[in-house]
Amino acid sequence: MKKITSVLLLLMATLTFAQGSPVGHLTIFSEDGDRFYVILNGEQQNDIPQTNIRIEDLNQPYYNARIQFEDKTLMDITTNNMMIADIDGIMSDVTYKIKRDKNKKGKMKMNFFSSIPVRPDFVPPSNVYVMHYGQPRPAPVQSQTVVVQQQAPQTVVVQQAPPVRGGAVTQTTTTTTTSGGDNINANVSIGGINMGFSINDNMGGGSVTQTTTTTTSSSSHGNHNGGEFQNPRPVVVTTPTPVGCPGRSCMRPADYNAALATLKKQAFEDSRLKTAKQIVAVNCLNVDQVIEIANLFSFEDNKLEFAKYAYDFCIEPRNYFKVNGIFSFSSNADELSEYVQSRQ
Repeated sequence: MKKITSVLLLLMATLTFAQGSPVGHLTIFSEDGDRFYVILNGEQQNDIPQTNIRIEDLNQPYYNARIQFEDKTLMDITTNNMMIADIDGIMSDVTYKIKRDKNKKGKMKMNFFSSIPVRPDFVPPSNVYVMHYGQPRPAPVQSQTVVVQQQAPQTVVVQQAPPVRGGAVTQTTTTTTTSGGDNINANVSIGGINMGFSINDNMGGGSVTQTTTTTTSSSSHGNHNGGEFQNPRPVVVTTPTPVGCPGRSCMRPADYNAALATLKKQAFEDSRLKTAKQIVAVNCLNVDQVIEIANLFSFEDNKLEFAKYAYDFCIEPRNYFKVNGIFSFSSNADELSEYVQSRQ
């Protein structure tokens, strides 16, 4: 009797497993990084073109599928029997791969890549765009541009007083520069006339360097035209714009962890990118912090945009090459390297 009971229990478990999941899942990725739209049974699935997309909760064993590419020079891919179930009719988690045809320019191919049983505890990789079939697509979030005002180059115009015949002209310029805190002060004294300007950036402290230059010139005849001295010529002094965070300290661990938690709570990539820029605009980061924040983004374009934006706020510009390791496609790493070189 016990043997019969054991056999029945084993048979029931086998039948339960054989029935499988009532729904299947579909993943499509582009081997060459081409962005595309997925259309299943005439319904477009994604509003934003992707390079790697996963569509879950598919309830039919086969679908008519069409792949349209963002690059209009690439041909569409059409298939009338995209398999979601296996040969026994059990719904599966299937993956297809898209690649370019090497023999014909613009022609694209989509081939079956893999199939695994449906697992309810499966967690997709962070670089995969996930959708649920039959559910409303999330409304696109309007991106907002955060404008960070950077200090424009400051110009000091020094007016030399007319020389006194037979006398001397003394010009004294004192420049005080605070590095790290980006505070620049200048005072000019000529013949009892004082001129000055200041630029203050309270982002951090630093060292103070003061330079005083005194120039004395003698004139026995003066510079005149028809007995009258000519108008004084202005001397233009241009101070460079301070860029980035060299010499400063990065965010304290407690502040950084709080910022990281805020970013992880953002449901949409656009909102996360906007918030990340707001955080970086008023703080300085080290390279490891830049990499950790960039890896919160699923899409390579967002990683690249953040990495470019964060460069000016990194305290380790010489080690920024490490950020290239976050990209799956070498073209994005090359683009970041070119951007960094243009900022140096």
